[in-house]
Amino acid sequence: MANKKIYLVSLGCAKNKVDSEMMLGQLKMDGWQITKHPDQAQTIVVNTCSFIEAAIDESIETILSLANYKKHGKCRRLIVAGCLPERFREELGRELPEVDYFLGTGGFDQIAATATAGHAVKRIQLPDPEMLEVPADGLYRVRSEGPMAYLKIAEGCHRRCTYCVIPRLRGKQKSRSIESLVAEAKRLVAAGTKELVLIAQESSAYAAEGKKEGQLTQLLERIAVLNAATWIRVLYLHPASVDDGLIDTMAVLPNVCSYFDIPIQHASDRMLKRMGREYTKAELYRLFARIRAKMPEAALRTTAMVGFPGETEADFKELLKFCGEIAFDHLGAFVYSDAKDLPAHGLKGHIDTETAQNRHDRIMAMQQEISQTKLQNYVGQNHPVLVEEQIEPGLYLGRTKFQAPEVDGVTYIHTKNADIGDVLMTRITDALEYDISGDAE
Repeated sequence: MANKKIYLVSLGCAKNKVDSEMMLGQLKMDGWQITKHPDQAQTIVVNTCSFIEAAIDESIETILSLANYKKHGKCRRLIVAGCLPERFREELGRELPEVDYFLGTGGFDQIAATATAGHAVKRIQLPDPEMLEVPADGLYRVRSEGPMAYLKIAEGCHRRCTYCVIPRLRGKQKSRSIESLVAEAKRLVAAGTKELVLIAQESSAYAAEGKKEGQLTQLLERIAVLNAATWIRVLYLHPASVDDGLIDTMAVLPNVCSYFDIPIQHASDRMLKRMGREYTKAELYRLFARIRAKMPEAALRTTAMVGFPGETEADFKELLKFCGEIAFDHLGAFVYSDAKDLPAHGLKGHIDTETAQNRHDRIMAMQQEISQTKLQNYVGQNHPVLVEEQIEPGLYLGRTKFQAPEVDGVTYIHTKNADIGDVLMTRITDALEYDISGDAE
């Protein structure tokens, strides 16, 4: 296929984004030209998410929308990859005849062959995710534009939370070696990356499958010395695997962001047990107290789930009280999404949609007030801001160290001139519910 062009859309989490960048690397090596315009592509790839119902709906809507390019564009092949085919398997093939090929999470390494080989490959490919080796490096990864890059340190998960399908879709946890991660980090820094964001299903359990302790702290120490000006951030920490060693290490490394992303999901001991979360409310209080004692400036982020089967009003008020007392800098809430393939599906006491949504709205209304109060405290202070986008002449978009990419608010920067990737010392002048703005010095 001469001048073969491919278009890929990545849905879901940051971990999916890295998978997409790795697939693009394989495709580029195989001679494909990557285009940002689906109407120009002979092959279209959708890397899907199926974690909750909303993500499933988004995936299907995207697939059906892009399938139109087979009728009205140059597209001759539509490939659906990732969690959606892994979860729904052959059933998905019957429901989506518009799709030419399906690749499960164990088949990412087959993307080039599938995009090129046509009828020589099976329509539905579902290799066991356990058999897919974690990438040794990101040498052929085609990274998205911008000064920030994700560094995926492990694949899969060893936990068994009752609301989560990820271990079945991704297999048990498999961590990359420190050497391979340091090598990739070096390449990213040399290419101009200004912020490295370490991600995994549970980053704080890095290398735990090998019974090795303190490996994440060693990894942070090795990466931090590559370039003192490069920010390093860690996302997806589990309350049960954040230890004092990690907190101490993050406190003493100046270019590691004082930012703790620790999803609690709930604060009622009864609900935590039903969710399979392996910690108690008392342990959560102690964990956040230790972090703030060691790092008073640390930004705390969490997620909370409402409407889980069996959740009473008393349980919810316990969660509300906990989140109000901790006063997280950032909090995202979501409603439990039921499905027959989840262990939680068999639990008694499923919550009606109206009640669950009401609880979601109440906790987010409280968080909005907390966020605005906390951001107001930054007004008059100076903070370094990483410039990521120009909105218009004299106005730029960026983030501080206490704002993670894609999930938190942003900082609007007023300055005459800046380049993407600059870190500008900015005096904060205004605060909204989730965003701040200021003038660069």
